[in-house]
Amino acid sequence: MRTKKIYNIIIYKSWDRGPDPQEPAHKQLPDLWTCQRQGQTGTKYNKRRLAMSANILDLITEQYPTLTRSGKKLADYIFANTTETQYLSISALAENSGVSEATITRFCRKLGLSGYNDFKLAIAKSDHVTDMGEPSGSPSTITSQDSLPDIFQKLLSANILSLTETFDLLDEKEISRAVDLLYGAHHVYCLGNGSSSVMAMEAWARFSTASTRFIHIADSHMQMLSIALATPQDVILFFSYSGATRDMEDIMNIAHKRKIPVILVTHFPKSQAAAFADVTLLCGYNESPLQSGSIAARMGQMLIIDCLFHGFCLKSPGYYAAAKATAAEAIAKKLL
Repeated sequence: MRTKKIYNIIIYKSWDRGPDPQEPAHKQLPDLWTCQRQGQTGTKYNKRRLAMSANILDLITEQYPTLTRSGKKLADYIFANTTETQYLSISALAENSGVSEATITRFCRKLGLSGYNDFKLAIAKSDHVTDMGEPSGSPSTITSQDSLPDIFQKLLSANILSLTETFDLLDEKEISRAVDLLYGAHHVYCLGNGSSSVMAMEAWARFSTASTRFIHIADSHMQMLSIALATPQDVILFFSYSGATRDMEDIMNIAHKRKIPVILVTHFPKSQAAAFADVTLLCGYNESPLQSGSIAARMGQMLIIDCLFHGFCLKSPGYYAAAKATAAEAIAKKLL
């Protein structure tokens, strides 16, 4: 431990230059030794360093000599696959880099980050970003130099790509299992958090034209309350592109304890949520942390919703045809 501290002094002492208006702001930080003398940890130093630095890759480079063997292995992978890393779940990054999820969590904290999601966002910002705040390097990336027709074409391409990738990921057996669960359920709770809540509401709205068993709850507290009272005869249809949010984890834990079947719509097959799900349906399109809630990512999920809906109606065509006709007649009275 003493050796590591001495090494830190050697690495960071070069930053102790004092304020200089000609130097970048991040170079005016006190060195790590000064921070340690003031009772601050290396992690606190890194938080300040990262707050004033535009690129987390620079910070990883500086920290590299002090990393453990597994930490260096992870850093090497990140340097070699920076663009890809921002799209990976923590489990996928662990598998690809050959380290444990715990190593990744410690790595993030060492850099002064609160967790893996903050790390992905920092990586996305460090990668090449356009003047429109979008990750570069993709044919669908929009810049301020694009004309409106260019933007229309890029958006069309992104949406087509999302639908095509989702179509290729559709698993007939998994869709059939999901349809069977929906058809046999007393109640189906359509849930999601943040932008995924919009997809949950879309599913509820679609299925509501054929059945009253579908329920949508937007508030995370009310979601937990409802699932706490649900039974194994009910089903949860959960939307989470990342498959890794705190609210999702809370819901999944309750569902697991109460033995409530879960159908998950996500992009990451090895996410935390997928470990709890009875059926996992995958949507396509790589969404950067800087593109959270993009329409293209939702298009793939909409395709899955439509597949589930029509599979559900096929279970009893006559009944659901009549139900949809009744619903259409009721709505028609609202139209001018």
